[in-house]
Amino acid sequence: MDKDLLFKYNTPGPRYTSYPTVPYWQKTPPQQQKWKELVMKAFQVSNQKEGISLYVHLPFCESLCTYCGCNTRITINHAVETTYIHAVLREWQMYLTTFGESKPLIREIHLGGGTPTFFNPENLKTLILGLLKDSIVHPEAQFGFEAHPGNTTDEHLQTLYELGFRRISIGVQDFNPIVLAIINRHQTYEQVKHLTLKAREIGYTSVNYDIVYGLPFQKACYMMETMQRVIQLKPDRIAFYSYAHVPWIKPGQRNFTEKDLPDADKKMAIYETGRNALEVAGYQDIGMDHFALPSDSLYKAQQEGRLHRNFMGYTDMHTQLLIGLGASAISDSWTGYVQNEKKVEDYYQRIAAGMIPIARGHELTREDLILRRHILSLMTQFETSWVKTSEYCEEVFQSVERLDEMEFDELVELQPFSVKVTEKGRPFIRNICMAFDALLWENKPEAQLFSQTV
Repeated sequence: MDKDLLFKYNTPGPRYTSYPTVPYWQKTPPQQQKWKELVMKAFQVSNQKEGISLYVHLPFCESLCTYCGCNTRITINHAVETTYIHAVLREWQMYLTTFGESKPLIREIHLGGGTPTFFNPENLKTLILGLLKDSIVHPEAQFGFEAHPGNTTDEHLQTLYELGFRRISIGVQDFNPIVLAIINRHQTYEQVKHLTLKAREIGYTSVNYDIVYGLPFQKACYMMETMQRVIQLKPDRIAFYSYAHVPWIKPGQRNFTEKDLPDADKKMAIYETGRNALEVAGYQDIGMDHFALPSDSLYKAQQEGRLHRNFMGYTDMHTQLLIGLGASAISDSWTGYVQNEKKVEDYYQRIAAGMIPIARGHELTREDLILRRHILSLMTQFETSWVKTSEYCEEVFQSVERLDEMEFDELVELQPFSVKVTEKGRPFIRNICMAFDALLWENKPEAQLFSQTV
């Protein structure tokens, strides 16, 4: 990567799992009744044809991984499991009541965290059976969960498989013991290997690894060793993330300082080392931070123009309605977003009051929907176009004007009604999407809200 371009474009920016991004949502979230109307509208339009997606946030972890930017609750008290599951199922019941007599068609379930495998297998079974009890499972449903190698047992794998899970995402981050020690991540290569092989033996059809570059004490030679081990185990897909250093949001990241992080040159060398190793091994770049083997469904979806991105990341399916359950979970009705209360206690309080535990949200305007489509297209297909009146607004014209310098730097190719990202521009996809972020340009933050883009 050109170092001059790296320094020029390495600025704070969103990851665009949504547009508008969460900091620019309306100050007043949709009221209970309004949110139910948005949900019901999406449900009526899409449930019978495509079904709905469920994301369940399970926030508990036994120890804090200090690099983590997720919403977590650290405890070794496993008595919290049943209380939390009962609250999630009560929240789900509120949505079932909203749907009326029509049963939801479940197209996708994803368990995220936190550490989903903090919960024992029997409690996870209670949770999933509770979600499916008054639902219909789509014949092509995809169920997946995030797994910590340090505590995911064979019983976890078998129980979830019997419940319909076929996708597992394993949090590897790095195999180097020095890096793992500073980020307080307790796991070994042997645990990752066992988890991978056991999952495949049981019948899981998709294995993902999360790898993070830019971690404290990390070096390019460490990443090469990590990738050599990853390639030996050959996961179907890999999320190769840039570490997001946001200690003003996540105080746990103050366990180390900026001096412990690789500088921009070293971080890019770590990235290039990892990326090159993956490409030589046959992995394909299918979107921001993501690589997949040609046999994987994500790669096929990207090639066929079906790749989608939502609050769960990249997916090879699209449902108009995504319901997020649990503390801090985000829901998407396509015309509106809401996020649940982040603190577990506040979440419990709202559930006990018989309310969907909304903390904040946003109802999308016509301009929001148009810009969202273009940003989504860039994130999934590295290009976007507008040939219909419904795909154009004044903000699109302003967005293209902001891309002039990127065109000069050969990051994009501009045509009268389209934008295409070049191979050279792919590492800067977040910057390119920022040109379409009208709310970011209208309300430039006084303080840093996002991690660096590269």
